[in-house]
Amino acid sequence: MISTSSVYVYGQTADEIVNKYLETVDPGKKLGKLEAVKMEMTAKSQGMEIPVTMYNAKNGEMLLKLNFQGKEITQMAFDGKDMWSTNFMTMKPEKADAETTENMKQNVDFPDGFLNYKAKGYKVEYLGKETKDGTETFKIKLTKKPIKVEGKPQENFSFYYFDTDSYLPIVTESEIHSGPMKGQKSVSKMSDYQEVDGIYFPFSMQMMGQEIKVNKVTLNPTIDKNMFAFPAP
Repeated sequence: MISTSSVYVYGQTADEIVNKYLETVDPGKKLGKLEAVKMEMTAKSQGMEIPVTMYNAKNGEMLLKLNFQGKEITQMAFDGKDMWSTNFMTMKPEKADAETTENMKQNVDFPDGFLNYKAKGYKVEYLGKETKDGTETFKIKLTKKPIKVEGKPQENFSFYYFDTDSYLPIVTESEIHSGPMKGQKSVSKMSDYQEVDGIYFPFSMQMMGQEIKVNKVTLNPTIDKNMFAFPAP
């Protein structure tokens, strides 16, 4: 009986934190009406500044491209069916394997993973307070539907750390499931939240130690859906 009560209280607390977060970033309840978001950014890497543009659209389409030494490179693209990227060695587009693509479909979360999370079959759990970079935070575990790693189902969860004063996430952590960094922890940091047409976005980020500055966010930009698709030969 005590255990059940504890789970209930913790569940309520997690809901309250998530709801407060959504009220803070989206006071006018505009997130659910978004069709697409375009973010123009600058990534700092080894003393260089690299222009980066990211598009996310309602049906899961995504495009992340960068301009490196005068060449436009697609770091990641997804049209809802195929996931692909530019091979840095050959500079030619290559499709991701079937498992990676299927996992991508599972992780499509436009515009926010916490928006209507129960309807998506996700779960949130409050794990207590924790200090991150000198800031007291609420630690929330977001569990999504399982993904597959080498053909076997695997838990799919991330940790979000919400500032206890602002209710804004300042750190996220998740496990890398594939590639050369498989098994390692992916850490992202967010700060400098700014309002864009009634919705708040972080304009300063660190992803795996790489600094990213957001220069401009455009809501519902004009999009040519062909840019998400794998290029025709």
